[in-house]
Amino acid sequence: MSAIVSETAFSPTPPREVQGSATKGDEGPLIAPVTSDPSLPKQVDAVVLGGGIAGVAAAYFLAQKGISVALLEKGQIAGEQSSRNWGWCRQQNRDLRELPLMKEGMELWDTLPRAVGRDFGFRRTGLVYVTKDPKQLASWENWVTQASPYQVGSRMLTAAEARDMTPGNPGEWIGGVFSARDGRAEPALAAPALAEGARALGATIHQNCAVRGLDTTGGRVSVVITEKGRINTGMVLCAAGAWASMFCRRHGIDFPQAGIRSTVFSTTPGAAVAEGGLYTPDFTLTRRLDGSYIVAAQDRGRLDVTLQGLRYARQFWPMFQERRSDLKIRASRTFFDGPEAPIGKWSFDSATIFERHRVFAPPADRSVVAPALRRVAATYPQLAGLRMARIWSGWIDCTPDAIPVISPVEALPGFFLAAGFSGHGFGIGPAGGRLAADLMAGDTPIVDPTPFRYSRMVDGTDLGRPGMM
Repeated sequence: MSAIVSETAFSPTPPREVQGSATKGDEGPLIAPVTSDPSLPKQVDAVVLGGGIAGVAAAYFLAQKGISVALLEKGQIAGEQSSRNWGWCRQQNRDLRELPLMKEGMELWDTLPRAVGRDFGFRRTGLVYVTKDPKQLASWENWVTQASPYQVGSRMLTAAEARDMTPGNPGEWIGGVFSARDGRAEPALAAPALAEGARALGATIHQNCAVRGLDTTGGRVSVVITEKGRINTGMVLCAAGAWASMFCRRHGIDFPQAGIRSTVFSTTPGAAVAEGGLYTPDFTLTRRLDGSYIVAAQDRGRLDVTLQGLRYARQFWPMFQERRSDLKIRASRTFFDGPEAPIGKWSFDSATIFERHRVFAPPADRSVVAPALRRVAATYPQLAGLRMARIWSGWIDCTPDAIPVISPVEALPGFFLAAGFSGHGFGIGPAGGRLAADLMAGDTPIVDPTPFRYSRMVDGTDLGRPGMM
């Protein structure tokens, strides 16, 4: 099938208005469009479910290996969390189990834009964390000590160095931590760019194409059933983000997953107070290519009470205890609708919840904007004129130990998972997709896949408390 490449691939446009989406007015990130291929293939070696950064990376690396692959997305490439994050590509303060994979990921962020001939917005601008809290500073110092064998390049900052690295900021910082080799990319550009790169290698891309389920032959995956037809295949990767647990459950696979709602907003362009990412106790700033900022207020997470959450409450109790102070708990309509809705079996022959929610975007919490902008202006007086430009909410899918599953699922041969990236999947996404492709192809994996095995979720492994986020 010939490739269809949009001539306006990097002219960001708002996501299309769809049922179940809150993207209207100034809500929602402006995502670079990707043109879909005109028809589904009848048969491919592999199918990837989900057009986020991990899914498109897996499709890219599968195609690079000469494996025929179709990438299926119920809505728009990068429509959900892959365009709704901070854009950080970091090793700093990451769970130690993820560091080998993230080190590989940083190299991919360097090389992939050149390989596909498109700008991902990636720049190694460094990440700065500053604090007034001795306990927080001690936790960072402990992490730097433990991470030293991985040679990630993070170092502690004295109070004077923290002030020097935040010029124009009157904050009385007691110290911080800094990684010069980390950086940021543009969430609305990266996954679309990589999707086009996958297409150039022979992958086909199909948006607004919900996957309803799988069929098996002899207990092994053999068919993907979509709203637009069936695809014969021997391998399926579920990279469906927050929807993965529901999809797995329909096929008899237990995948503990919980969602946290988070509101983020972008600003009008402002003074360059930070070239990369800046963490403070009150907010985070991410400088964008156009001079604007992505702003996230601290204490920003909201935990919606859902039946799926109650189902997995025991597994998530250690994480809840660890993160309780950062969460607001609310009841909402997501109990009945959305990725954690109480839906069991459904027919593969009629429309499903996946068609109803082409882009799942819960309403953004606009109440965070004014306080966050006041805190930004108080910390950086030169940013007093910043205004909100766009706002959006995302649904962060988490596992009980806050690291992803990237693994075959032994109970269903031919079925693989790459989900549960727990709020730090954008940066690690390219490497996560590469690892998934290696496992599917039977090649030597880019890193030891043991920490990401699916079996730990269901075999009684003590997952302990989550590490650094």
